[in-house]
Parts: sequence; C-alpha cells; structure tokens
Amino acid sequence: MVKALLFDVFGSLVDWRSSVARQMAPYTAEGAAFADAWRGRYQPSMEAVRSGQRPFVPLDTLHRESLDATLADFAIDEDEAQRREMTLFWHRLDAWEDVAEGLASLGRKFILSPHSNGNVRLMVDLARHNDWRWDAIMGAETTGHYKPQPESYRRAAELLMLAPEECAMVAAHNADLDAARACGFKTFFIERPTEHGPGQTTDLAPAPGCDRAAENLRALAALLT
Repeated sequence: MVKALLFDVFGSLVDWRSSVARQMAPYTAEGAAFADAWRGRYQPSMEAVRSGQRPFVPLDTLHRESLDATLADFAIDEDEAQRREMTLFWHRLDAWEDVAEGLASLGRKFILSPHSNGNVRLMVDLARHNDWRWDAIMGAETTGHYKPQPESYRRAAELLMLAPEECAMVAAHNADLDAARACGFKTFFIERPTEHGPGQTTDLAPAPGCDRAAENLRALAALLT
C-alpha cells in the first residue's frame, strides 16, 4: 500500500548537534552546549506560529531569532554579516553515515520526500551538501503548517495525490510518528540514540503502534526493498 516515504530530517537524517558544534568551533569552545541551547529554542519558536500568536514565517527566520538570543546567552558578539552566515550552518549539516545509501536503495521503489519543518531552500541545500536525491520537498513551507499539526501531514499526502495510508512517515522521534499515525500514515522508526549526545534518554525505541522499526536507514531499506 505504501507508495511514498516522507522523512523527518533534523536528527533523523542529519547529525545537527555535531554539525553545529563543528561550525561553531571558531567562536566558542562550548560548541555542543551552544548547539543544544540553539536547538532548545526550536519548538518554542514554532509554537508561536502554531498557536496563531504570529503569522507563518520560514524556519530560517526562526533560527536567526533563536541565534541572536543564544549568542547573547553565551556572550558572543558577532556582526550582522556573520550572524547571517551562522544561520546558514543549518544548511550544511552532515548526514548520518547510513543515510545516502539507504535513500538510494529506497528511491528505487518509493517516492521520497523530506517532510521537515525546515524551509525549502534549507532542504535543497542539505540534499546538495549530502548528495541526496528527492522526488519532492514537503514540509512547513509547502503545507503552510509546522509539524505536528495534522494539516501538515494531510496536506503533504494531498500534494502527492496519495491517500494518507499510501504514505509512511520515517523518523527517529516518536512524537512525529504518533502525529502522522493519527492522520492515517504508516510509521517507520529509525534509531538515532546519540542525536542529543551520549546521554540521550528519549526516543531510544519505537512507541507502540509503529509499523516498522530499524537500526538505521540502511537497515530499513533492507526491510522494505
């Protein structure tokens, strides 16, 4: 029944923590802590949009606003040009080592698309940086809604001219998969036990109701193809 695989990106396909820390190395010795603090503002910034407190803006805008606050917390003072460049760190995140091979295998059978809260250009740049090929790009800018709002998943299926049950959400985060399942999607869990560092305690195993689970994307491809 499944014809399309829609992928969460941050954490599921890319190692955002190590990648941001690496790019922050010239500015602070606390790169991992800085990455955690910057990422910690991710959900609260989107919640203001989800709740209607502010109109929709792309994630790059939210990332820049969160960057300014995080730089202040770490007493790092950079000019406007450098802040714009730092915002683009999220466009140059490195993939987990299994992702390129897994996507190439899955792409022989399924329609592949990111379904991320990241804006379209961010998704394009990550694909070019990591040598991925997508058939489409779904997410906040294309659906007009940030995950986990139900409209985000339903609209993505509509844009692909598919029923929800013909789509599967692939993610390392149970909350994302639970929201997709509530909209009729199939759900495939992949393990990313070090996304938040070596002491991670969340999303170490799939929640009940997950349709498939695999160690990584390469292993998921072996299950599905």
